[in-house]
Amino acid sequence: MQIAFLGLGIMGRPMASNLVKAGHQVAVWNRTARQHVDGARTAVSPADAARDVEVVWMCVADTAAVERVMFTDDGVEQSLREGMVVVDSSTISPSATLRFAERAAARGVHWVDAPVTGSKIGAENGQLIFIAGGAPEPVEYLQPLFKAMGKTVIHVGGTGKGQSAKICMNLQIAMIYEGFAEGMTLARKLGVEPQKMVELVQASMIRSGVVDYKAPFVMRHDYSPNFPLRLMHKDIHLLLDTAKEARVKLPGLETVDEIYELSSEEGWDDLDYAATIQLLEKWAGLGSRSK
Repeated sequence: MQIAFLGLGIMGRPMASNLVKAGHQVAVWNRTARQHVDGARTAVSPADAARDVEVVWMCVADTAAVERVMFTDDGVEQSLREGMVVVDSSTISPSATLRFAERAAARGVHWVDAPVTGSKIGAENGQLIFIAGGAPEPVEYLQPLFKAMGKTVIHVGGTGKGQSAKICMNLQIAMIYEGFAEGMTLARKLGVEPQKMVELVQASMIRSGVVDYKAPFVMRHDYSPNFPLRLMHKDIHLLLDTAKEARVKLPGLETVDEIYELSSEEGWDDLDYAATIQLLEKWAGLGSRSK
């Protein structure tokens, strides 16, 4: 297929590269700098990238970035043609997704929201999980592209449902990790060795994929970004805004948001969100852990 891929960040670059490796013709564009992906054409604008393609695929930072990529003077909208499919693998507002999809539909264009989970390693290895919202026909049409970049596609419903499910999943990730971080901090303060606490967690009913993934990084003090703190913080704000629209109270997440606000003030925005444990350790008066 002929594809425009817009957004070459931690997730987008390997996703675009995997499309090229699968034999698709790909044009790429990135906002902050003209980045190159081997085997792909580097476009000068979103409109240029989308010219004469069948599928436009986005993986950008937030709702405002999707709107900018789609609807500014040099945006994708200038190149839309009837029958095209726009896929959004960013994590953005479900209500904004519906507005954007309506605007695309007025041009005869299908919109599929397909945010991903699997982090940087999953993107690099083509092992992402896509959480798809949209009509069945375009979701089925996209299967070869999903297969090139991921291992699983879960079609959760109509337009906007992919974004809804993704942010609700991220809510649980943030809360599970916060529980792990608080438990580890208190255990350490009480004299329990961190490695023994991790062993207990992984051997018991509280084991989780979040802890399995993050614990080795925490034990190595490695907070290089698999999922940057600033993006998880963005998703927390997105969740709180969406919950307000839906008249749902999220008291636990409101408290976790305070942890992220203070972690951001510490200058950790570009570290992995796992770095928030350092704030708890600081408050507990704990020095650096032995490696």
